[in-house]
Amino acid sequence: MPWRSSYSTVPSTPEDWLTRWDLTRDGPPNETASSVVVDVQTEQGPAVLKIATCEEEVRGAAVMEWYSGHSAARVLAREANAVLLERAEGPRDLGEMARSGQDRDATIVICDIVTSLHACTGAGPRPALVPLKRWFLALETHAAESAIFRMAHETARRLLDTPDNEAVLHGDIHHGNILDAGNTWVAIDPKGLIGEAAYDYANLFCNPDHETATQPDVFRTRVKDVCEHAGLDRDRLLAWILVHAALSACWSIDDSENPETALAVAGMAAADLKR
Repeated sequence: MPWRSSYSTVPSTPEDWLTRWDLTRDGPPNETASSVVVDVQTEQGPAVLKIATCEEEVRGAAVMEWYSGHSAARVLAREANAVLLERAEGPRDLGEMARSGQDRDATIVICDIVTSLHACTGAGPRPALVPLKRWFLALETHAAESAIFRMAHETARRLLDTPDNEAVLHGDIHHGNILDAGNTWVAIDPKGLIGEAAYDYANLFCNPDHETATQPDVFRTRVKDVCEHAGLDRDRLLAWILVHAALSACWSIDDSENPETALAVAGMAAADLKR
């Protein structure tokens, strides 16, 4: 597999990348809001070609390379805005587990992966990362719109001004971003942030779907399990859940999407913090 780091004469289409890296397509390209993804075959086996269409995805690919296969899908090649990842094809699905009575098992898997990612020392110099404070700018712009946004903004300022246990953060941990790789689980699609390690556990609470995430019993069991398995302080975790869920709701509003799930999770976190 060729490795090139130069940005000159960069391919511009999936077909160009297939030729450049001698890949065989397994299916049609899938376009998302931030990338073009193609299942491919390589000499080393099945892989995924991902072509970023925004800077966030380019940064995420650099973090994937830095993980060097440590609890993350292995990078086979990376150049410019493209990355080639080993494909995880196991049948297990954390979202389906959560929906079928195995939510606690899924939560423990997620905790183990996050803890392992945070312990990664990386391959080579650490890539450029976005400070968590910058990540929360959207919450500041919505702070005056409701009591929950105001509370979340005030809580975020307190958390961000008193960081504890800083780590390289994945930034988008949820059930769909941890895949079955056969005898293990691997993470994909990091955002490439830096900040308090506890933040990386907050996003799982808004997932995998509205029905699961908004059940009070599921929420409180998850809080208990994450605190136990990740060694986190309960109120600190609840505070991060509140601010992340509120931030997610702000993003949904800005994108003209439904913020209902995120607002429900933020509300449950806020209520438990007040007890």
